[in-house]
Amino acid sequence: MSTLLVIAKAPVAGRVKTRLTPRFTPEQAAGLARAALQDTLAAVLATDARRRVLVLDGPPGPWLPEGIEVVPQCAGALDVRLAAAFSLSGGPALLIGMDTPQVTPELLAQGLDFTGTGTGAWFGPADDGGFWALGLARPDPALLLGVPMSVPHTGREQRLRLTASGRAVRDLPALCDVDTPADAARVAAAAPGTRFAALHGELCAVAR
Repeated sequence: MSTLLVIAKAPVAGRVKTRLTPRFTPEQAAGLARAALQDTLAAVLATDARRRVLVLDGPPGPWLPEGIEVVPQCAGALDVRLAAAFSLSGGPALLIGMDTPQVTPELLAQGLDFTGTGTGAWFGPADDGGFWALGLARPDPALLLGVPMSVPHTGREQRLRLTASGRAVRDLPALCDVDTPADAARVAAAAPGTRFAALHGELCAVAR
């Protein structure tokens, strides 16, 4: 059975979702980040996995549910931190972020299915050119280190790194990351039953 990794920042005002301002205040943006993280962890808990690990930048808070192991993020650039997160797994692993509260246990289960893949990989592209999920049957830091992160071609470069290594890559559906106010509105509309959508609706109603 595989490990499910979530890499995230603690939802602290002024440190998360800063691109949601000025449409939302820093406190409101942090609230949306917290809701997104809670929705993500709920999907993680509903998914069958050997370990469920939150690789966290910052302190855990009351939003953390039982059943989630917390490990602090290492220092360094994002490619270094992602590689370090995979090193925690000790075997097959799927890594996701906290920016896709619309994720479902079914999608996560798909990305954790390495049956018959050997050294294969799962890749979940994001609409902004990045990726929301990366699954590796045999994690290797060389697959991530040096990949340019947080640029429009991050996803393309990461997928090329996987295929260049000889791995068979299977794709998960593309999802929208919550980065901008437009993203937030789109994700809330796509996942109306989430904490994220409920809070987004409340904040937008107040702002009218």
